[in-house]
Amino acid sequence: MLITFSGLDAAGKSTQIHLLLAHLRRCWVTPIYIWTRGGSTPLFELLRRSFRRAAGGPVAGVGQRLFRSRKVKYRWVRIVWLWLATAELLWIYGVQLRWHRRRKRVIICDRYVWDTLVDFRTMFPEFPIERWWIWRQLTRWAPSPDHAFLLLVPVDESAQRSQQKADPYRYPPELLKQRLAQYEALTGLAGWHVLDGRRAPEELAAEIVAVAGL
Repeated sequence: MLITFSGLDAAGKSTQIHLLLAHLRRCWVTPIYIWTRGGSTPLFELLRRSFRRAAGGPVAGVGQRLFRSRKVKYRWVRIVWLWLATAELLWIYGVQLRWHRRRKRVIICDRYVWDTLVDFRTMFPEFPIERWWIWRQLTRWAPSPDHAFLLLVPVDESAQRSQQKADPYRYPPELLKQRLAQYEALTGLAGWHVLDGRRAPEELAAEIVAVAGL
């Protein structure tokens, strides 16, 4: 079974994934947990840290890297960045994830293809990423989830929660609005079961378990 969690920043994805993982382990199921974000996956982390160590510079957070990447001066560098980020996701989803499914494992994905599309559309609106060959291959080979959950909260709630968590990088409200609009526009295409992240965590967890038949 493949279960994916998507959603706006600080909407409660991590909390619900933690609760679901705990539920599965109580049922004597050992799930596979996979977290992904285009441009912040293991290969990029290794390259970035190696470069930073060699240069003696600071290490930026995920949000900072995404935000800075769209400010890169040269267009060709942004294109290469997007291709490499998408290619690595193609390897993770199209090869690694499919291998786990063949082994009949329960897989929990923290973020999935559509979250990356929201990131890329928001950060790189000048590029029609959905029409690129590499992106079409990603959507072709990434398995369709058995259950896909989308957690949303209003922009003000997202910003407030991020501040309470002392998030080292918080998206500005105008960017959060764009991200929320992208998620809402993709709801029909992605086939999400939409959840209101303002509801009590235990109530949401019970609904997720019921919907997934666990």
